[in-house]
Amino acid sequence: MSTSQSINVAAVSKTSERGNSRASDRLFGESVAARKVIILGHSRDDGYSLLTSGLAHRNCQIIHCAQFSELSASLIAQASLIFVFVSSFTGGSLFARIGAMIGDAPNISVIPVVEYADQQKAAALLELGCVDYLLAPFSAPQLNALLQRQESGLAAEESFVSCSQAGRRLLAMAQRVALARAPILITGETGTGKEMMARYIHRFAASDSAPFIAVNCAAIPEQMLESLLFGHERGAFTGATAAQPGKFELANGGTLLLDEIGELPLGLQAKLLRVLQEQRVERLGGHKEIPLDVRIIAATNRDLQQEVAEGRFRADLMFRLDVLPLHICPLRERKDDVLPLARRLIRKHAPHEQRDDLLTPAACEALLAHDWPGNVRELENMLQRALVLRNGLFIQPQDLGLSLPAVNTGAPMKSLAGDMSADLNAEMCGKAALRASGKWAEYQHVIDTIRRFGGHKTKAAESLGMTPRALRYRLTAMREQGVQITF
Repeated sequence: MSTSQSINVAAVSKTSERGNSRASDRLFGESVAARKVIILGHSRDDGYSLLTSGLAHRNCQIIHCAQFSELSASLIAQASLIFVFVSSFTGGSLFARIGAMIGDAPNISVIPVVEYADQQKAAALLELGCVDYLLAPFSAPQLNALLQRQESGLAAEESFVSCSQAGRRLLAMAQRVALARAPILITGETGTGKEMMARYIHRFAASDSAPFIAVNCAAIPEQMLESLLFGHERGAFTGATAAQPGKFELANGGTLLLDEIGELPLGLQAKLLRVLQEQRVERLGGHKEIPLDVRIIAATNRDLQQEVAEGRFRADLMFRLDVLPLHICPLRERKDDVLPLARRLIRKHAPHEQRDDLLTPAACEALLAHDWPGNVRELENMLQRALVLRNGLFIQPQDLGLSLPAVNTGAPMKSLAGDMSADLNAEMCGKAALRASGKWAEYQHVIDTIRRFGGHKTKAAESLGMTPRALRYRLTAMREQGVQITF
């Protein structure tokens, strides 16, 4: 069989080919079946034929490659999974190649196939950002379990976005802890997405019908929190006119998120500990124990060990909750996630736009330069405001309320939009330059879009989200400001 040969093993659902920035969207709603999968290795590798037949059974379109050099950017962009047989490549070259591939296409899942004697390589490759691995020789059930994890991960990925290596390692770890039923403790600064991570774990491991219940322990008064968590019977206290199930009961068969667990009063911590140990709950005023089948996820922005040392949190409860710890790094430490998150949030809050390129290059630079003390929550609030207050089609740095990086008003600016008049450049200084620089990026985007459609202005206008008439007005205004337009 020749290299880079595509094998259509069954009727394959046709998938639209998009760039890497839309790769994650392409995967939503798709199973591993009927998608393009790359196998990198040789047919003599242990498990190669079993992997091929297993993927064929799921109606995948398989692309066989023998060398990394055969993996072009366009080929990788079409696939959603890449299996790499580690035994076919030398160590140093392997790590460098896989690291570069993950860096260039962070939304593609790379899965190394490692022989039992080389299990240490699997751990190192997971550190690089691989999402899972197979130990060869493997069985058909083991392969099916891995492919099922991938399907669950793709369905869950809508809840938590991460393209950085640190974030990918976190998602890989989350998939592993999700397979267990032990309590999970998620830590991280305010606004990092702890609830989103909890939802990711829930969607990865639970069925679609399983409930997800979230309780903010800091937002509910202590006298109400006990009844809310554990439920009550009629007459248990003044005003209890009817029996009411608690959040533990409502979450039965699913997941209960105890957000801001560090704020839980000491009196309730003892009762929570008993429920976790016994997996049973008793309503206030009741005498019947109700069995539970609930995944418990706790989240906090506090250092629980410090809270224990200062007497504000029970040590035994901390040990019970901290069985499977997950820490979410602040956004300033995973800058590779900023722009994918921004595009996702824009699609969330402006679905009618139906486009990803609302952020100008200058706005992207400003987003990447910001430290994000409020993390993802700050980013979301900023983009919501920008979508409402923007002046024009695109989002500029001034719409975000962020400082614009220094702009050279000479030759680099000319390269953006063609030959501008010398008089216009001379006038662009200080604040005027800052205001205008975003416009030049917008103008260049308009020109590039028209060029992409071969000068067809109607199609370009549709892509830009405006009418052909509005585009004509835009081009006239650009010419009046000294932009030389050629297509």
